[in-house]
Amino acid sequence: MARTVQNYYDEGMARPRKFDEDRVIRAVCDEFWDKGYAATSLEDLLRVSGLGKGSLYGAFGDKRSLFLRVLRHYDDANLLSLRKRLESASRGADLVREFVLGPASDPTGAAARRGCLLANSNAELATSDPEVAAEARRSYDAITAILTEALERARREGDLAPDADPAETARAALVAQLGLLTLGRTGMDIGTLTAAAQSALARLLRAPLAPMA
Repeated sequence: MARTVQNYYDEGMARPRKFDEDRVIRAVCDEFWDKGYAATSLEDLLRVSGLGKGSLYGAFGDKRSLFLRVLRHYDDANLLSLRKRLESASRGADLVREFVLGPASDPTGAAARRGCLLANSNAELATSDPEVAAEARRSYDAITAILTEALERARREGDLAPDADPAETARAALVAQLGLLTLGRTGMDIGTLTAAAQSALARLLRAPLAPMA
């Protein structure tokens, strides 16, 4: 059953509102993601959410509070997905390759041009908003921890050099992915972006083992 937020009122209307909070969060997330924080207006948020100003602010607070909530929701969903992919991966190195190649995964280039809400928001706001910077550090630390687990497994499976440090390699994988996200936002050709990702992976991991006959 969808979660609801009840008993908020539109301006001048004496009747309770009910709405699907998850749907609103997703819609608002897409708007911030596509336009960025500064370029997203209150009118944009009201339009995509389908709520009145009183209902939106009553449920989520002001624009900044709503944005921080959306960003945390986005980050938590990505971390959960990354954790699940690690648990289902055949080999630890598979997750690392998928993670680094992610910005080039859409052959149309649309996903690369859109980028990542966290990376986009960090670039736009981290120097002026300590809470955005703190959320970025939290999320990147958690990503690094999951990648470290994957690389510890990769070392046991022979896909990472025995003397390699999994934590340092995880940070390098994160740096590589963030660089690719930045390049993808410029509209770089997907073939070129993929080649750059594969080059980074070749330096981070051993070559994949040949399949058994």
